[in-house]
Amino acid sequence: MQTIIAIDWGTSSLRLARLDDQGRAIEEREFPRGILTVPAGGFPQAFAQACGDWMNEPGALALICGMAGSQQGWQEAPYVPCPAGLPQLASRLTWIEPGRIAIVPGLTCETDGAPDVMRGEETKAFGVMKLIDAQDATIVMPGTHCKWTRVRSGRIESFATFMTGEFYAVLRQHSIFARTMPAEDGDIDESAFLQGVDHAMRTGNLLHAAFSARTVSLFDRVASAAAPSYLSGLLIGEELRAASRDEAVVLVGADKLTRRYALALKHLGMTFRTLGQEATWLGLHSIAQEMKL
Repeated sequence: MQTIIAIDWGTSSLRLARLDDQGRAIEEREFPRGILTVPAGGFPQAFAQACGDWMNEPGALALICGMAGSQQGWQEAPYVPCPAGLPQLASRLTWIEPGRIAIVPGLTCETDGAPDVMRGEETKAFGVMKLIDAQDATIVMPGTHCKWTRVRSGRIESFATFMTGEFYAVLRQHSIFARTMPAEDGDIDESAFLQGVDHAMRTGNLLHAAFSARTVSLFDRVASAAAPSYLSGLLIGEELRAASRDEAVVLVGADKLTRRYALALKHLGMTFRTLGQEATWLGLHSIAQEMKL
């Protein structure tokens, strides 16, 4: 059996798994070695430190998705235009070492007259489709840049990026809110969070609604300690208001974020199901299987 090493190399972290023949993780590793921490020319060494022992196994194949294929990464893997399926990804791999180490390309599409891109989420999306055994789905992948991905007939037709996580960080740390909110976020306050969701739905204008994150505390409608939860709900609520809410979605990602999205989706009466991070491993395994056709 060929050893497949699945790697999700992002901006801030490096996640790896050695897979069995069904695409399940036999062993997992994680390091704070995102691409921004790797110096110029340092990717081969970082790779060897992370999984050099795994690569010593006969016939080992490492497939890498994520920002390692960006202009700031190990080697740029050109984007593949949508619509695209597994065959398109498998045929457009960028080989670091032929037959042994390859980077999965990202995808690009046109959204509202402007280009949009993803790296890593395309692999996770195809893993989701395997997990749910379906050809059609709308997949929501929360993160710094949340991706709403539309899959039809087994291909990613289109997607839209929402900078929800990054907007939260900017407002939380670099706006007037930084002076009025507690130093740490703390645990989510569900009541305050849902107040934020509801306000976003009522206003339909984030530039106006955002100021309420200050005033609700000023007038004691939200406790100061719960203000970060309110702001989070406001921004996630704005994302859900702008995105399509007329169909069921599959929510996939880290527990901390998916919990917030699930709370908002349930509050708004939307149909959804939640999956974990194992989708990325299954997506990379599916690409490896496609290479054998």
